[in-house]
Amino acid sequence: MSLRTAIYVDAFNLYYGAVKDRPSCKWLDIDRLARVVLSAANDVVRIRYFTARVKPRRGDPGQPVRQDFYLRALATIPHLRIIEGRYSEFPKRLPVTPRIPLFDAQGKPARVAEVMRSEEKGSDVNLASHLLVDGFQNHYDVAVVISADTDLAEPIRLARIALKKKVGILSPYPRLSPHIKRHASFTKTISEADLLASQFPDQLHDARGTFHRPATWR
Repeated sequence: MSLRTAIYVDAFNLYYGAVKDRPSCKWLDIDRLARVVLSAANDVVRIRYFTARVKPRRGDPGQPVRQDFYLRALATIPHLRIIEGRYSEFPKRLPVTPRIPLFDAQGKPARVAEVMRSEEKGSDVNLASHLLVDGFQNHYDVAVVISADTDLAEPIRLARIALKKKVGILSPYPRLSPHIKRHASFTKTISEADLLASQFPDQLHDARGTFHRPATWR
């Protein structure tokens, strides 16, 4: 018996947990990953990918261009929908660690420093909302959350207890907090081998034309 399976991807958690330091894994086909990792009984009927558009960074102005190519690649998957939050940068004053001393303009040890903080907003709330609404509307038999974010423990618990759905976790990190793990129907860690077996072809086509895997992702 096949199980209608929906995949919910916390993009930034996946990126920082599994692919940031693995360039050859970044051209990741989420649909293929689900089929590599899950049972043959799981029929992947929908994928929801939660992310935000990044901004150019000092030293890496091409980051938004690479992200655009990747989102184009994901959009070639017919049953995948990209749902965007927002990405913000703002100055924040933080305490200085004694291990790395800093000094003010007068040469005195500084107690605080102003840094630029980058935060992605909205994806965890968006993921939780879609997980629960899709379950309430009976769009899946099994939900699979790709994230290790403990903030998702409660919506996972509600989907299981209130909606009587199986909810699994594919963790991008080697260790998964017991706080979220105990609420899941099953868990599995995404390995480097899983990622390498789940790459898009180097060349893809869409309505905008032909495009390729970024050169630095090889």
